[in-house]
Amino acid sequence: MKLTHSRAVLLMIAITLMWSIAGVVTRHLESARTFEVTFWRSFFTLLSLLVILPLFQGREVFARIRHAGRLLWVSGVCWSIMFTAFMVALTMTTVANVLVTMAVGPFITALLARVFIGHRIPARTWFAIVVAGAGIAWMHGAQVNLNDGPSQLAGTLVALLVPMAAAVNWTVVQRSQAHGEKIDLVPAVLVGAAISSLATLPLAFPFAATGRDIGLLALLGLVQLAIPCVLSVVCARVLKAPEISLLALLEIIFGILLAWVGAGEVPGSSVLTGGALVIGALVANELMGWKQRA
Repeated sequence: MKLTHSRAVLLMIAITLMWSIAGVVTRHLESARTFEVTFWRSFFTLLSLLVILPLFQGREVFARIRHAGRLLWVSGVCWSIMFTAFMVALTMTTVANVLVTMAVGPFITALLARVFIGHRIPARTWFAIVVAGAGIAWMHGAQVNLNDGPSQLAGTLVALLVPMAAAVNWTVVQRSQAHGEKIDLVPAVLVGAAISSLATLPLAFPFAATGRDIGLLALLGLVQLAIPCVLSVVCARVLKAPEISLLALLEIIFGILLAWVGAGEVPGSSVLTGGALVIGALVANELMGWKQRA
């Protein structure tokens, strides 16, 4: 699948739109809760990838998984944590809280890369980390006095597991490549979906999901996760890392808007202010880095 730059940008925008539907779809579930929600989404992601991957990479992809080294399984565990924590967090706090918290991922990645790989962190990135941290603190500082403050904070802490696992995943991939060992991230997604399904199955009982719930979660497994994960790999072959990072921020905007319009979940002023600080820090950091490299 060959893309021009402009088509890759348009496809990446479509991918972020697909990623962003999780919040609004979750708000329309009837009976499924917490770990059952996670189980069904991961299960349908697994089923979807079992069909998509052979079409995308050939049947030998399963042989590569069977003979893969431990690093692919480490990456798979990271994906499983991301899948599980994301959906659990959505059942505990608002869509806006989850998405803005996840946006700090690039900064956590930069810190881990500094510690484990020795990547130097530019001054602009340190400044952006401080600003983003202030945004997160502002976003939740205004909520601690509310009756549901503890729940909101707990949901945020669970959501924080997503960028932390993503940062570990990226660091493992980068370190392995530096030592001449490549990890194919798409099969690792399949491994992650399988681990997430198995881990959450015992916690999902007794099943309470209605047929409508299962249909919506099947939609998430296919359209919100399996398809965009595969397409994002295609885009990564054409777009530079800063471009992907900036375009991925559209998921936050789309996700908050969809939850607002489609589920009546109006973000609070503190969320909007804190989110603006986080996104602004990300955009400024990426644009300055892009300009320096150019």
